[in-house]
Amino acid sequence: MTMSDPIADMLTRIRNANTAKHDTVDVPSSKMKLAIADILVDEGYIEKYDLVDAGSFKNIHITLKYNANKSERVISGIKRISKPGLRVYAGKEDMPKVLGGLGVAIVSTNQGIITDKKARELNVGGEVLAFVW
Repeated sequence: MTMSDPIADMLTRIRNANTAKHDTVDVPSSKMKLAIADILVDEGYIEKYDLVDAGSFKNIHITLKYNANKSERVISGIKRISKPGLRVYAGKEDMPKVLGGLGVAIVSTNQGIITDKKARELNVGGEVLAFVW
């Protein structure tokens, strides 16, 4: 059976591993997922990710981030916004702010997968993929 929303699957795996306080999580790889993982590393939500060759397919091995004694998670919330059944788009003038700028919206634009802050800088709109805070 094929998966109807692989990005939601990736976000759910990260959310579940984060809630269970796991150190790492594996996600099947794609170009879009790698771009999302890049943004999560750049924004400081995950520590790092590695591309692991698992035979005929590749996985993204994500290392999650916690505070010093692992009592508090860095990602307090992660939510899929645009779904296959209901696509959500935002123009350059109505780009969403997550928690008044404390979180990050991940947006797919003609400039690639970027954050809401970068989209405002570049003055572009696009499909709002996810919120992370």
